[in-house]
Amino acid sequence: MRFSHSMLKLLLCLCPMLGAMGCTTYSTDSTEVGVRTRKVFGAGIEQKVYEPGATYVFFPWLSDWATFDIMIQKLEMTAAKDRGDRPGDDAIVLKSTDGNDISIDVTVTWHIDREKAPQILARGGRSTAIIKEELVRPACRAYVRDAFNELHSEEFFDRKRLLEKSEKAKKKLMEELSGEGVVIIDVMPGEQRFNPEYERVIHERKISEQVAERLKSEAQAAEAEQNRQLEKARGDVQAQIAEAKGRVERIRIAADRALYENQRTAKAILVEATAKAKGIEKQNKAMAGAGGRTAVKLRIADALAGKPILIVPAATGTNIQKLDVTRIVEAVIAKEATAASTTSHDTD
Repeated sequence: MRFSHSMLKLLLCLCPMLGAMGCTTYSTDSTEVGVRTRKVFGAGIEQKVYEPGATYVFFPWLSDWATFDIMIQKLEMTAAKDRGDRPGDDAIVLKSTDGNDISIDVTVTWHIDREKAPQILARGGRSTAIIKEELVRPACRAYVRDAFNELHSEEFFDRKRLLEKSEKAKKKLMEELSGEGVVIIDVMPGEQRFNPEYERVIHERKISEQVAERLKSEAQAAEAEQNRQLEKARGDVQAQIAEAKGRVERIRIAADRALYENQRTAKAILVEATAKAKGIEKQNKAMAGAGGRTAVKLRIADALAGKPILIVPAATGTNIQKLDVTRIVEAVIAKEATAASTTSHDTD
């Protein structure tokens, strides 16, 4: 835009007056970013993000100012009266796949993307509180309800399934809100509540399951004890078998040793008896000849040596004659000895 010489003079005259009117300071807290909107001279929302913890000076009639808290925010939707974003019952009410009405507490953590603060302002979000109530809250309640509606009533007692659906809701919220300058950090399910009658049925069934589980554990323990006793009995039997085998082996070794010793003794006896038999046999052969007869006679003589032998015939009269047998025997022995000696010389 071109200014004429007169207009420039006019502006120069107005400057002192404008300065006298004064400027206004705009500040950001340590967790806030600022966005300025120009009213004139390039009117519109600046794409510049004013840093936290600073003070800026603008003419108030030339600018508008908005701040956004960029700290992590928490949207707590709960049935508890003493906490949560709203008083009273603010839990999410949904219906399970089997038709039961369920109320569940949900906490969503999120924050504003500081770089998209100008875009948020352009879409009508003047503050973090407004964004929370008008954008984050409705989206969270809708997408969390859609995700949890896919669960069966019993699956609400399964923490793993709840977290799976929470993750699904988180991903859907991130897809929908990231373009709006909102970053979803986490979706965490809390306490859930059922219809009182259904809760009673669930409670009774849980008790029955616990009893069944206890009985199952007891049965398993009894089976384990039975198996232990069986294994112990098997071990005892194996030990007894091993001991019996040991005894049998010891008896066998002792029997083998006794057999060996008896065999050696029998062999020795046999050898000795054989030797004796052979000796007797040779002696018998020797005794069968002339030398044997002589030896017998010598033995008889030795036996009768020193013993007087008298033969008295029977008679009625007084004429008694004596026969001296001792002398006769001595004479016979002497003759036999002479004859044996002669025979021996002839043989040589």
